[in-house]
Amino acid sequence: MIRNGASWILIGAGLWLQAAVTPALAQTPARDPKAIQSELHAVEERRRALETEAEAIRMDRTRLNAALIETGAKMRQAQVRMTEIEKRLDLATGSEEAIRASLESRRAVLAEVLAVLQRMRRGMPPALLASPEDALQSVRTAMMLGAVLPELRSESQALAGDLNELVELRKNIAQEKERLAAEAAAFARDNEKLQSLVVARQGALKDNEQKLAEQRRRLSELALQSPDVRDLINRSETEIAASNRAAEEAKAADAARARAGTRTAALPFGDPARLAPKIAFADAKGLLPLPVSGKIVKTFGASDGLGGTEKGLSLATRPGVPVAAPSDGWVAFSGPYRTYGQLLILNAGGGYYVVLAGMERITVEVGQFVLAGEPVATMGDGSARTALATALALGAGQPILYVEFRKDGAAIDPGPWWAKAELEKVRG
Repeated sequence: MIRNGASWILIGAGLWLQAAVTPALAQTPARDPKAIQSELHAVEERRRALETEAEAIRMDRTRLNAALIETGAKMRQAQVRMTEIEKRLDLATGSEEAIRASLESRRAVLAEVLAVLQRMRRGMPPALLASPEDALQSVRTAMMLGAVLPELRSESQALAGDLNELVELRKNIAQEKERLAAEAAAFARDNEKLQSLVVARQGALKDNEQKLAEQRRRLSELALQSPDVRDLINRSETEIAASNRAAEEAKAADAARARAGTRTAALPFGDPARLAPKIAFADAKGLLPLPVSGKIVKTFGASDGLGGTEKGLSLATRPGVPVAAPSDGWVAFSGPYRTYGQLLILNAGGGYYVVLAGMERITVEVGQFVLAGEPVATMGDGSARTALATALALGAGQPILYVEFRKDGAAIDPGPWWAKAELEKVRG
């Protein structure tokens, strides 16, 4: 009975609601189809504008990356050309000094030849050149002069040849100095452009200076607490959010490549818009560019002079040159560390890390993705004997860049990864 009463109540309530809602619906005016179409058109326009803006931002980043890599490459080529010019200048200067020393040592012969030629120019008979007052002595002198003249002629020709060579050398030296000055001026212009590009790149990333300052403070603490590079890598990826995010992105990139089932792609470093490595680091053997142009002074596995072996590669380079990332990767650490000076660690994915040390200034931040060939730091002027140079038993006067590859916490030989053409440029 109660159940039937409740049913009637519910039915009555439903009829009341229908009666109340139906007039309200009847009073709601129908929307103009043109207005709806206009709204849809506005939404579509906004969507397209957002897509265009996003594409512009992406293309700006792509153009910026391309400009950075191109400018860095031009500066590396300028370094090579300046080094070659300096070598030619050294050779020419050495030859000039040798000729000057030879001429100096033959000053007496030169004076004798000039004296004889001067007296012969007066038109005196051959027999009277030496002593015109003594006929017998004149005859003897003539006979002696006849024997000496061929030798004098030979000496004269040798002296003339040396003098001509000296003139040509001085001309070449002047031309080489002009070329060197032109290359240095071009290098300075490119360096100025590079610095402005670096500022633009980092300015787009520095949206929160306070967070960056806190991050740098925490990195400094980790550097003091970590006894070695392996511990520094592990701790930074655990305790620094940006570094941890970089590690996660590296793993995601490795997983994406594994799902795609791809290995070496054509032009793996040719796309400046990439946000992750196109190929695995293990597949990049024989493809990587050296971070700087210079001369190899220490190689992996060589004696370190302390009973151990070198764990990386040391390159002597020119002062103030930019340091490029050898491979794609995420910045895992950036800052001063013990005897290494300024230290940069890149997470290249797959358990591989690239360690760069000895720079004066680093221009990238932790968590940032960088491309192979992209400038990431700058060398100093080599005026002071750094702790790194001391540890490597290297003298002062030239900046030294230290490069180390690590796999699962252990140092490995970077030799197989460098492009052959790159190695030919730096072998001393």
